Amino acid sequence: MAESSLSPDCGSNHHLNQSLNDSEGLLPRANSQAIRWLFGFVRPHYRAILLLLLLSVSATLLVLVQPYLTKLMIDEGLLARDFQRLLVLAAILLAIGLLSTLLSGINRYFHTRLSGQILFALRESVYGHLQKLSPVFYSKHRTGDILSRLDGDVAEIQRFAVDGLFSAVSGILGLVGSVAMLLWLNWHLALGMLLLIPLQLVYLRYMRPLVQKRTRRLRERSADISSFLVETFGLMKFTQSVGAEGREAEKLQGLNRNYLQELLGLQVMEFAANTIPGTLTTLFRAAAFLIGGYAVIRGEMELGALIAFTAYLGMAVGPVHTLLGLYMAIQRLQVSLDRVCSLTQVQPLVQDLGRHTLAKGRIGSFNHGQFRHRESGHGKINHGEIRLENIGFSYPGTESDRVFERANAHFPEGARIGLVGPSGVGKSTLVDLLQRYYEPDTGRILLSGIDLRELPLAELRQRIVVVSQEVAVFNGSIESNVRYANPDASTDAVNQAVKQAGLDSFLQQLPDGLQTLIGERGARLSGGQKQRLSIARALLQNPDVLILDEATSAVDADTERHILNAVQELFCNRTIVVISHRESTLEDMDFVLRIDNHKLVSE
Repeated sequence: MAESSLSPDCGSNHHLNQSLNDSEGLLPRANSQAIRWLFGFVRPHYRAILLLLLLSVSATLLVLVQPYLTKLMIDEGLLARDFQRLLVLAAILLAIGLLSTLLSGINRYFHTRLSGQILFALRESVYGHLQKLSPVFYSKHRTGDILSRLDGDVAEIQRFAVDGLFSAVSGILGLVGSVAMLLWLNWHLALGMLLLIPLQLVYLRYMRPLVQKRTRRLRERSADISSFLVETFGLMKFTQSVGAEGREAEKLQGLNRNYLQELLGLQVMEFAANTIPGTLTTLFRAAAFLIGGYAVIRGEMELGALIAFTAYLGMAVGPVHTLLGLYMAIQRLQVSLDRVCSLTQVQPLVQDLGRHTLAKGRIGSFNHGQFRHRESGHGKINHGEIRLENIGFSYPGTESDRVFERANAHFPEGARIGLVGPSGVGKSTLVDLLQRYYEPDTGRILLSGIDLRELPLAELRQRIVVVSQEVAVFNGSIESNVRYANPDASTDAVNQAVKQAGLDSFLQQLPDGLQTLIGERGARLSGGQKQRLSIARALLQNPDVLILDEATSAVDADTERHILNAVQELFCNRTIVVISHRESTLEDMDFVLRIDNHKLVSE
C-alpha cells in the first residue's frame, strides 16, 4: 500500500518509502522530469510570456542604444562644438529614457500578475494532492515541515520558473548586444576583457555544491521552527498549566540559534560566491579604462568611444552576473524541487474509481425492530446495510501486526449497533476502513450491496458520516461550522439540526446566536458544545450510516441520553453505529459487537 500522484508526477518513485519515513527531508535529487512538471504550470501562460518577452527585448534594446548615443553626444556634439547636433541627440536620449521607463512599469505589472498566477497554480496543485493522502502520511510528517514546503519552497520554484526565464532571456540578449558593441568599438581591448567570463564560471562551479548544501540545511532549520510553533500554539493552555513556558521559550531560542547559524553560513558562502567575481570585474574595468585612456591620449581612440566602451563593459558584466546568479539559483531550485516533489510523489492509499453511485432517496425503512423494503425500478436496495466479508488488514509497514483477520459482520439497514473493545483493538481502524481511508488487504466491504471501492469517495463519505471524540472545528461562526459538510442546506434545516443536537439552549444565551464566532479551533466552546456542534453537522448531512465514535464522551449521562434519543428518533430508519466505553450508552442497541482476536463477534 504505497501512497502516487494523481497530479503531474515530478519524479520517479524510487525514493518513495524513504521520503515517507525521512523526517529530515533528505530527498531525491531534481531531474528533467521534475523540470517538465514545473514548466507544465508555465505553458498555459505562453501568451503572457510572449508579451513579457517582447517587452523585455524592447527594453534591453533601448538600454543598449543609450551608451552609443552618449558616445555620439561627446564626439559629435561636445568635442565637435556642434550644439544643434548635441540638442537633437539629447532629445533622442531623453525620449528613449522615458520610453524605457514606461516599458519597465508595464513589464513589472504583467510580470507580477504572471508570477502570482503561476505561484497560486503550483500551490493549489500541491495542496490538492495533499488532500488525497491518507492519515498515515500526516502521522509521519510534521505539519510545520509540510507548511514550509508549501509556502517557501513552492515560492522558490515559482521565482525560478518566471524570474529565471526572463532573467535568462534578458541576460543573454544584453550580453550578446554588449559584447557586439564592445567588439565594434575596440575588438583588441574587448577580447582581453572577455577573459573575465570563463574565470567566473570556473569559480562558481566550485562554489555551487557548497551553496546547495547550505541552502538545504537552512530549509530544514526553517521547517524545525515552523513545526515547533504549530505544535506549541495548539498546546499553549497545557504548557501554561504545567508552568513550562520557560522551557518552551528555551527550545525556541535553540532553534533560532540553529537557524541563524545556518543563515550566516549561507550568507558567508553567497558573499564569497559574489564578491570575488565582483572584485575581478572591478579590476578588469579599471584595466580597461587605463588601457583605453592610454589609447585616447595617443590619439588611437576617441574619448566618447572609451566612455561608451566602459559603459558597455559594465552592461556586459551585469548580464554575466545575472546568468551566473541564475546558475546559483538553479542549485536552490534543486533543493526546493526535491522537497516539493517528495510530496507529489506520495501516492494515495486509496484510488477514487467512482464507477457506481447509489440511487437517490431512501428505499428501505425500519419500524419496531423489523426491517422492511419496498421495491423500486432498480430492485430491492437496503440503504445503510453494511457487510464485511473476510476482511484482513494491517497498517502499511506493520504487516506482521494484524488488526483484522478474516473478519465478518452484517449491519442491517436501520439497525443500532454497539461496538466495544479495549483501546487499540481496532475500533477506530474499522471506522477508517468504512470511510475508505485505508483499503482492506483481503476481503471486501459492501454498502447497500456495492463494494466501497466502486463508489465515489465523496458520495461514500456523505453516506457514512462519523462523529468522533476529537471534533474538527474551524475558525468562524457556529452556523458556518454546522453547514461545513452541507453548505447548501436551508436555514430551517440548520435550525432543526441545531435543536436536535441540543445546542439551542446554549445559543439562546449568546447575543449573536448562530453567528457567534467561536475562535480558532473552537476556543470559545466547551468540549461538550463542540461535540453537539459536530452532531448537528452530521444530522445536516442526512447520511445512510451514522457512526458515533465516543461522540458523547464529553457530556454528562443525562445530556448523552437526550442526544442519543434525538439521534435515534431522527434516524429511526438509518443505520447507527455507536462506539462507547459507557455501558449505559449501549443499552438500547439492537446488538453489540466486540472486536476479539482480530474478528468481530456478537456479545
